[in-house]
Amino acid sequence: MADTIRTREQRTGLLLLVPAMLVLLLVYAYPIARSLWLSLFTQNLGTQLQPVFTGLGNYGRMVQDGRFWQAIWNTTVFTLSSLILELILGMAIALVLNHAFRGRSAVRTIAILPWALPTALIGTTWAWIFNAEFGVWNDILLRLGIIDTGVNWLGNPTLAMMCVIAADVWKTTPFIAILLLAGLQSISGDLYEAHSIDGATAWQSFRQITLPLLMPQILIAALFRFAQAFGIFDLIAVMTGGGPGGATETVSIYIYSTIMRYLDFGYGSALVVVTFVVLIAAVGLAAWLLSRTRTALRGS
Repeated sequence: MADTIRTREQRTGLLLLVPAMLVLLLVYAYPIARSLWLSLFTQNLGTQLQPVFTGLGNYGRMVQDGRFWQAIWNTTVFTLSSLILELILGMAIALVLNHAFRGRSAVRTIAILPWALPTALIGTTWAWIFNAEFGVWNDILLRLGIIDTGVNWLGNPTLAMMCVIAADVWKTTPFIAILLLAGLQSISGDLYEAHSIDGATAWQSFRQITLPLLMPQILIAALFRFAQAFGIFDLIAVMTGGGPGGATETVSIYIYSTIMRYLDFGYGSALVVVTFVVLIAAVGLAAWLLSRTRTALRGS
């Protein structure tokens, strides 16, 4: 009787999953499969109307494409820099918000506002902040005497990358902080009290209790932010458009230019497939690290 009820519940659960699986197939599986198929053809609507099967020709072209490798480098620098800064700042903010103080609820609400604002709006705002002639940042530095003349922040390759990283960190650090704050609130205060009785300092408690128990949340937050940062488009498109001279052109910006500006659907599809493979590899690595962390926590 119990086996019959369990079988019926499993069958009901599978039936309830069917709509969700169909949505996933339509929204994710079909576009990726279609991109994989198109990547095997040369199809540029600017020069030819009919696709020509070339097999792995687009991928061979990608290996020799210096602009693609520059976009990969720009994306890697942007992703790693943003991710590291956001994890550090997000951890610091989460630790502060985890303590009880007057007005904590209001501070938590205010802290999450940057993440809730539209990215295009944030990009426009930061583009004006770093404007060479009318930007607030130049005005502040001039008033403080740090610089003698206005700096073209978004016109210099190195400074432009630093500016888009700063804008992304400002917007998405609250997301990291909220995830880590949820993990901090699940850690019992008795652990810290017992540790302090043994003579441990605050730093030792953070290193020996907080970090190990918070590692699953850190990995999940890092995974989300890696996927978002690696696929960044709107913020950079609004602030720099990939310039100056391609210094901030990420893979997403390059794919958009290839498909929408140059109408090269075959090569653009190959770029999409490679980007998807990189993200899947990152997800697999994060899942492996997360499973190892959970195993280590159970063993301890």
